[in-house]
Amino acid sequence: MKKSLFNTEDISPACEYCQYGRPAPDGKTVLCPKKGVVKNDFHCRKYKYDIMKRVPKRAPKMQEFSEDDFKL
Repeated sequence: MKKSLFNTEDISPACEYCQYGRPAPDGKTVLCPKKGVVKNDFHCRKYKYDIMKRVPKRAPKMQEFSEDDFKL
């Protein structure tokens, strides 16, 4: 099996990440040419992951250290 550059196994299938789906103006549904108007979390057999549609989570803020933290 070919190893992926990104870990897509942790991402559950959803039409909002599908290659075929387009976001609807209301933001809660997806316009699918295969199934019509569906919810964002729906997926069908034609689901194909599109990496460019996923917005990654923000990184947590770094903890700030003082000079006392580095003294022995």
